[in-house]
Amino acid sequence: MDQEKGDDSDSQTNDGRLHWKNYYKHLLLLAYQSFGVVYGDLATCPLYVYKSTFYGRLHDFQDEETIFGAFSLIFWTFTMIPLLKYVFIVLSADDNGEGGTFALYSVLCRHAKFSLLPNQQAADEELSTYYRPGYASRSIALSPLKRFLEKHKKTRTALLLVVLFGACMVIGDGVLTPAISVLSSVSGLQVRAEGLSNAVVVIISCIVLVGLFALQHRGTHRVAFLFAPIVIIWLLCIGLIGLYNIIHWNPRIYLALSPSYIIKFFKVTGKDGWLSLGGILLCITGSEAMFADLGHFTAASIRVAFVTVIYPCLVLQYMGQAAYLSKNVSSVSISFYASIPQAVFWPVFLVATLAAVVASQAVISATFSIVKQCLALGCFPRVKVVHTSRWIYGQIYIPEINWILMVLCLAVTIGFRDTTLIGNAYGIACIAVMFVTTWLMALIIIFVWQKNVFFALLFLVFFGIIEGGYLSSSIMKVPQGGWAPLVLASVFMAIMYAWHYGTRRKYLFDMQNKVSMKWILTLGPSLGIVRVPGIGLIYTELVTGVPAIFSHFVTNLPAFHQVLVFVCVKSVPVPYVPPDERYLIGRIGPRAYRMYRCIVRYGYKDVQKDDYNFEDHLVMSIAEFIQMEAEESRSSISCDGSPEGRMAVIRTSERRSGLVVRDADDEAPGASISARSSKSETLQSLQSLYEHESPNLTRRKRVRFELPQSPQVDPQMREELAALVEAKEAGVAYVLGHSYIKARKNSSFIKKFVIDVAYSFLRKNCRGPSVALNIPHISLIEVGMIYYV
Repeated sequence: MDQEKGDDSDSQTNDGRLHWKNYYKHLLLLAYQSFGVVYGDLATCPLYVYKSTFYGRLHDFQDEETIFGAFSLIFWTFTMIPLLKYVFIVLSADDNGEGGTFALYSVLCRHAKFSLLPNQQAADEELSTYYRPGYASRSIALSPLKRFLEKHKKTRTALLLVVLFGACMVIGDGVLTPAISVLSSVSGLQVRAEGLSNAVVVIISCIVLVGLFALQHRGTHRVAFLFAPIVIIWLLCIGLIGLYNIIHWNPRIYLALSPSYIIKFFKVTGKDGWLSLGGILLCITGSEAMFADLGHFTAASIRVAFVTVIYPCLVLQYMGQAAYLSKNVSSVSISFYASIPQAVFWPVFLVATLAAVVASQAVISATFSIVKQCLALGCFPRVKVVHTSRWIYGQIYIPEINWILMVLCLAVTIGFRDTTLIGNAYGIACIAVMFVTTWLMALIIIFVWQKNVFFALLFLVFFGIIEGGYLSSSIMKVPQGGWAPLVLASVFMAIMYAWHYGTRRKYLFDMQNKVSMKWILTLGPSLGIVRVPGIGLIYTELVTGVPAIFSHFVTNLPAFHQVLVFVCVKSVPVPYVPPDERYLIGRIGPRAYRMYRCIVRYGYKDVQKDDYNFEDHLVMSIAEFIQMEAEESRSSISCDGSPEGRMAVIRTSERRSGLVVRDADDEAPGASISARSSKSETLQSLQSLYEHESPNLTRRKRVRFELPQSPQVDPQMREELAALVEAKEAGVAYVLGHSYIKARKNSSFIKKFVIDVAYSFLRKNCRGPSVALNIPHISLIEVGMIYYV
């Protein structure tokens, strides 16, 4: 007996060791990949920080004391913002592994009523991913601040605008980072080839940028493995070069680690030193990418990579470059390339160019993540989202955004042709995003982490003062290139808000004009409604009630299918919804009406796959609901006759449906009762011809539903299941609203412009809802409607 206990103990110990071994192996693998995706931007900042800092009036203060002060500013800024704020604090505020400004916003919307879209349900809060362990539920705290923000719509609108502004600045980063990184690295050619003109440098940079954006469709996973070795080699190179410069030029530079040199710096330089903060700021650009790209990795892997490699190598490089400049003040405009020993110049230049390409990858992938979140939360027009990894969720590519970024990036590179001007624009974009994150984090500390307001104020004041100083300095550079991110942000923000406003007004119109259940119950006698074979899926954005599109349909064509399902595909403010919790099924009207409601819930990281057979899952879910309802009715809990009944979560892993699923080609005579298709031979031949000409449909697995012969089955339930199977065999039709939204005649000019011009233009030029929902064209029925909002 003791021997058996000892064997069990040894087995558990070995299993534990194997678990931790696999965990650390996976952690190191993700940390390795993060170098190629997350840290390229931070790693290439030494290319242009000192040049931008000493540009302008600070050019007159080029002495050892000033250079020591500039390095001290860089060191403490790099320590306070990326290390303290992001690595140790902000990364802990992830939304089930997802990061970025919209991730913070979605967390806030789950813990307080900040969302402007009124399609949330109590059932959403029962999702396993809704409340993370350690996050308190919304009902715990009812502070006066929370009540104030929830009560006033203007405050919720202002919060959304702040979040949209931060998201737009991330998109601005996606335009400016490739331009400044590639142009800075390629301009190193002019250090050795003095006759090389700026025009040639710009042309080479544009060629590199086109190649970079053309590579994006390969996916983040592949790009990470390709780029990670480049960044690691680059970091080791610049770290060793920095160490060499410290020893060779000025070992006293370590004294500048004291913050007293910052005080001396501002005493000597005054206002000119304050204006130079726009250049110092560039040492922390890319910090937001650590948080925005969190969905591709884990917080632990990003922390490991930063603390062990990124931080020490970059500190050594900035220190070494300052040591070189303290003895070679005149070389400040080419400080990075000038500080490289001649023997290794060309290898380092080659690695620098490759690293600049990698730097662009960080914000491009972050831009894809932000746009996907905006899209899912109703703040961006429908675009194509491609998941580039079969195994790693959240790694995506958006073709339209990729090519828009490329065009804008080339325009910035050709238009400015100067890294200093691009740096002015870049600084504003980066510090604005950081400032937005700081404010949102203060709300997270109060409403989500349930900490005292004092801690939120401490966080807000400490980091707000630091970032506010940099922001005030950057704003002074607006005439010198700083206007670019503001223009980009204004355009994207107008697009986002117009789309969100139009979407919300359309939903509110549906809410106000939904059909009453009394009208549904009197359909037959008043209109002579005919029930035709098949299943009709009525797509609607409403989570309750019957949409106006249905009444519009039946009044013009007084017939609908023998089984009717009102389908609502909606996004929930969580990163992902487990497949087992995706379907909410309910009944509309009496049992004899065969009318159901299905709400399909997706998170902002979820995506519908092209080969996903929605019809089969829907039929199985309804059958499961029918059986669940029958079992409860035997326990005197009947939903029959209830206008809405109740919504039940149908878990696919625990499915106990009375239906038998077989391949369409299999035959099992005598084993079950199968429903025959009610389609005529002509209709069946037309369908076969269409499917033969549409190879996309043939990829789906064809199945057949059957009723098992079991005497224990309740007759009423069996009848309803038989009607469901018969309808499925007859075919499925998708009824979708083809709506036009117009502003009322008495609306204001601004509202008419937003609805009639901006939203209408975006709706016509984005992906159609039938494409986004993967609806087969042969089964689609579009019902035209005009919404006057």
